[in-house]
Amino acid sequence: MRFKAKMQMGKSSILKWSWLLLAMLNISIMFAQSKSDSSILTAQQKNLVSISALTASGNLEQLKAQLNSGLDAGITVNEIKEVLVQLYAYCGFPRSLNAINTFKTVLDERKANGISDKEGKEIVVENNSTDKYEQGRKVLETLTKTPQSKPAPGFGEFAPRMDAFLKEHLFADIFNSDVLTYQQRELVTISALAAIPGLESQLQSHINIGKNTGITENQLEQLAELIEKKINKTQANSIRKLIAKPLSPIIEPGMMIRISEIEILPERLSEYNHILKEEAAASVKIEPGVIAIFPMYQRENPTQIRIVEMYANKEAYQAHLRTPHFQHYKTSTLKMVKSLKLVDMNSLDNETMLEIFQKLK
Repeated sequence: MRFKAKMQMGKSSILKWSWLLLAMLNISIMFAQSKSDSSILTAQQKNLVSISALTASGNLEQLKAQLNSGLDAGITVNEIKEVLVQLYAYCGFPRSLNAINTFKTVLDERKANGISDKEGKEIVVENNSTDKYEQGRKVLETLTKTPQSKPAPGFGEFAPRMDAFLKEHLFADIFNSDVLTYQQRELVTISALAAIPGLESQLQSHINIGKNTGITENQLEQLAELIEKKINKTQANSIRKLIAKPLSPIIEPGMMIRISEIEILPERLSEYNHILKEEAAASVKIEPGVIAIFPMYQRENPTQIRIVEMYANKEAYQAHLRTPHFQHYKTSTLKMVKSLKLVDMNSLDNETMLEIFQKLK
């Protein structure tokens, strides 16, 4: 009996330790998954990145689709409003107002289609601080984790009003609303700055601030991938360079270069040129994979049109053929074209390729 009892106690002890070990293993796995997941941009974060970048670049057509995607991903109406309001401080009133009007159109269309979007947390519109400059200075200290002198050295001493606007309005009034977290706000700011050429110093500052709020390098790499997809490789590389990650090659081995030789019926020339100009402008502005569509005509014979076309790769070209603006161009001008010849070309000097059109800026 004693032996049997000891055996039962032994089995019970083994079972107890087995359950404890299993529980610890599960906790370890859950912790690892949580730690891993925290370095991956969520669907909502990805949409915030894309909305911010497209707002900063002024691409309203793609922005409209992205706003719909963001709402479908669960971002609230007030969160998006707050993003677009904040962005005026980084990309200017015109781009911010255009984005807000686009968002209003999106909401009206969704409502008309019976879609009810979540309004979200109420936006705070009052800031009763007796010293907004000090309030903003403290917010900036929290974000940067470094002391902030008054006035800010350099630009703050040279232009005190700029320093005041920065502290009192941006980091006090706008940041006073808790509709967005500090991390979300920095994700928005980094995305907007990354979409605009020539802002590397400000981008570096906000990457550092973003890391202070918990944004990881892995998330920044994913952010760069989104910028490459929504804007272009050059701007995406501006992030990669600052976080010391491999740059994406601007010129791919599969780049397509083509010259289109087109003759237009004289009586349709004016109408054709108008449609072509609209299509070329839309392609370069909207499609990241379109490097250039440069229409020209022969001076002595204006009905002879030549178009230099450059696409990042064959996939970008195929995507271009499916766009609404190209389809409109193709169907609208079909009866205007007397002859068409497509001449595929290869580059003789890839090293100089990056300098194309730079002097026109």
